[in-house]
Amino acid sequence: MSGAKQALKIALLGCGTVGTQVARLLSEQADDLEKRAGARLELGGIAVRRPGHDRPGIDPALLTTDAEALVTRPDIDIVVEVIGGIEPARSLILSAMKAGKPVVTANKALLAENGEEIHGAAAENQADLYYEASVAGAIPLLRPLRESLAGDTVHRVLGIVNGTTNFILDQMDTSGAGFAESLEEAQALGYAEPDPTADVEGFDAAAKACILARLAFHTEVTASDVHREGVTEITAADIVSARKLGRTVKLLAICERFPSGVSVRVHPAMIPRSHPLASVGGAYNAVFVEAESAGQLMFYGAGAGGTPTASAMLGDIVAVARNRMSGARGFEPSNYAGLPVLPMGDTLTRYHVSLDVDDRPGVLAPVAEGFARHGVSIQQVRQASRGNAAELVIVTHEATDAALAATISELQALPIVRAVASVMRVEGEGDPS
Repeated sequence: MSGAKQALKIALLGCGTVGTQVARLLSEQADDLEKRAGARLELGGIAVRRPGHDRPGIDPALLTTDAEALVTRPDIDIVVEVIGGIEPARSLILSAMKAGKPVVTANKALLAENGEEIHGAAAENQADLYYEASVAGAIPLLRPLRESLAGDTVHRVLGIVNGTTNFILDQMDTSGAGFAESLEEAQALGYAEPDPTADVEGFDAAAKACILARLAFHTEVTASDVHREGVTEITAADIVSARKLGRTVKLLAICERFPSGVSVRVHPAMIPRSHPLASVGGAYNAVFVEAESAGQLMFYGAGAGGTPTASAMLGDIVAVARNRMSGARGFEPSNYAGLPVLPMGDTLTRYHVSLDVDDRPGVLAPVAEGFARHGVSIQQVRQASRGNAAELVIVTHEATDAALAATISELQALPIVRAVASVMRVEGEGDPS
């Protein structure tokens, strides 16, 4: 196609926060983008639901409500999807690919739920599929996994991939506020949506973990494969308990490769304050990648927001445009490894268990016996009296999730245990500080 066309037309699906910024950057940086891409990048149309809505800086003549007609128009060269959700995004992307058009998207939910179908359509129709902005905003993370580390074996991906929950937990840690108060502040500052469910219940991070695991381990992983826990049950007492042990609490996405398969999980965890992830504050993201030959790599930056996400999408648009002009096609990740996804019960990790117990002699012995019966070794014990009751905090050595669950079930039945106040995993002890 080289030399056959001096401009590439882009169909933009959606014109919300991110879409508006994509349109703005395409206009403001048009000259530079042309030099980088090898062709002029022009908006050919913008699909919206409400064309009468005021959109400063957007040419009303570009707006249309017929997204299907836009993505299949013969003059459209690249389709950029920022609608979000499953439908109509899925159908529109499939229509674009069927017409042989490359797609750039930030749709993590769609890629997590229908990744195999979308990748299959891209391969079948020889259409590029780029989605750097779907995980960690402006941070270049997916392309290094997909391309730079293609000659290496990735063993683990560990990180903070949701800025909303990181802001909430950071506020709880630095100010002593509770979850509800910290969530309200996040909403007031625009870090959390009016309905924060996707963030605080871990759905957003789980979708991103799914994408990371698929690229890192060359294995098909779907949203249902990811063990997910949110942060709504984290209390100020949990934060204080972590601080006393020299730790802080973060919502982590953890993707690990073992000889028997891969583990993909999202849950709150205590990590040492000396760990690099412990210092990641506010709405920022950070991800560790551990590979056989490259060793440990860390990626850090703004994980969300209209402009950072648009920046990542512009990078993908330029890459797609270069491929379009040269007649080439971008690298399509393979799921050749086909590793099984391990059940959460088989996952090994350490635990922080807080118990409310009777404050009397002999309490520790039956508790310790309960742990021993299920093969869970105790590393550390701390007890604090509170009247006729006491808080007993136990940190374990590595154990399977199933063994810990059986232990907790037995502890709850002990007459001396008034309540299992909290159970939280402990991560990052062996990582560099």
